[in-house]
Amino acid sequence: MRIEAYFHNIQDVVAACPVVRSTRLMFDKRSSYEGFIRGEVFFVDDSILHIREYITTESDPDRLAYAYQYMASGGVLIFRYDNTGHHRKLKLATYPHHKHEGAEDRVIASFAPTLAEVLSEIEMIIDLG
Repeated sequence: MRIEAYFHNIQDVVAACPVVRSTRLMFDKRSSYEGFIRGEVFFVDDSILHIREYITTESDPDRLAYAYQYMASGGVLIFRYDNTGHHRKLKLATYPHHKHEGAEDRVIASFAPTLAEVLSEIEMIIDLG
C-alpha cells in the first residue's frame, strides 16, 4: 500500500466518527511507503485527541512509533496509548505497547490499537458522559 492510500484511510476513519467536531491533521510523506501523521481531533464535548504516527506501508502497515493522547476539555489526561519504550521496568507482556489511564503513572499492558479502535473508545466515553 502506498503511503497516500494510508493517509486517505486515516481521513476516512476520522470522518466516519459521529462525535468528531473538527480536525487539524498534518500528513508528511517521507517516501512512497513511509510517512508521519501529527495533529488533533476535536470532539463535540470539547475533548481532544492528539495523534502521532510514524508509519511504513511497504508490506502491511506498521506503525513504528505512535501515540494517541485523549484529553478532557480542561486538559486532564483521560488516556494515552503509545509504544515509547520507557516502561521496561514494569515488565508488561505487551512491551513496548502500553496505555496510560487517567494519570501518567497509571500504566497498563495494551496491544497497539488502531485509530478506529481509539475513536470507538472515545465515542463510548462521550456517549456515556
